[in-house]
Amino acid sequence: MAQNLIFTNDVESAIQRLTASGDHNLTVWIADVNTARLLPAPPQHLITIPDGDENKTLATVTHVWDEMERMGASRHSLAINLGGGMVTDLGGWAAATFKRGVRFINVPTTLLGAVDAAVGGKTGINYNGLKNEIGAFAPASDVIISTRFFDTLPIEEMKSGFAEVIKHAMLSDRAEVMRLLDHDFSAPIHHDDLLERLKHSVSVKTDIVARDPEEKGERKALNLGHTVGHAMESLAMQRGKPVPHGYAVAWGLVTEATLSHMRLGFPSEDVHKLGNFVRDNYRDFPFTCDDYEDLLDLMRHDKKSRNGEITCTLLSAIGDYRIDQAVSADDVTAALDILRDHLGL
Repeated sequence: MAQNLIFTNDVESAIQRLTASGDHNLTVWIADVNTARLLPAPPQHLITIPDGDENKTLATVTHVWDEMERMGASRHSLAINLGGGMVTDLGGWAAATFKRGVRFINVPTTLLGAVDAAVGGKTGINYNGLKNEIGAFAPASDVIISTRFFDTLPIEEMKSGFAEVIKHAMLSDRAEVMRLLDHDFSAPIHHDDLLERLKHSVSVKTDIVARDPEEKGERKALNLGHTVGHAMESLAMQRGKPVPHGYAVAWGLVTEATLSHMRLGFPSEDVHKLGNFVRDNYRDFPFTCDDYEDLLDLMRHDKKSRNGEITCTLLSAIGDYRIDQAVSADDVTAALDILRDHLGL
């Protein structure tokens, strides 16, 4: 099912239009403890969940289901997920599985949520220390994409989302990549300009998803940077020191760009420009060569792996991607060495 994407900074009017039909018996809002404060007044049916990816768990989903049951939600209800990727991932899966499916709307409040988690239909939770291990393809009926929430975001959150914007550009447009790698995070946000950039970034994802909605082939391109990135994110979570998803993706992009150079001749100058940007803008991940075996094991358990192989999306050039590329442990180790050099570890 195609998602209705609405790019606007008048969020209230968009929600009013989408809920005006009255073909649902009640509207349930799902928000975390921070995004719930963005509501001008608490709605009648509000489910508040803890924030942080460490709470994207079955226990939190069970709380949402219990609250929906208590509120009298039915298959004819509507859920509105207000928050970042954690909220839209978890809230989407909770809605998609309650009563075998409740219509839901995503209202992402972070840059990462706007360009990644809220769009494309992936929902789910973390399980047994692995990222997004349990879930389903269940698209929101509507996604309201706005920049109005970004002024209050910590710079860390903006940088996290920006890594996914870079990823989309690397799959499509070299000129856009070079423009993004000159970005200055200290500059003020220009909302109209940023909204246009979001349209461009989201269109890369939606075009690929439309051709392969359930990731049977081409959609795996969107995993660029994620085989390595998810392993780093999972390792940090296991240590009790979680890192932002986009930071892990940024480190994964450098590593997989290096693998792309080693395997497919991806230009070394593009690897270095990306590596320098990541070094300057994303704090280093404190890992050493002693962590390589743990990282490799996590990569082998990635959902994209086959028979214990490590597989990545790689690039022969920006915009020319190759899915399902098996890489050896030795190559990954070499690429991790180069990442550590880039980061100055």
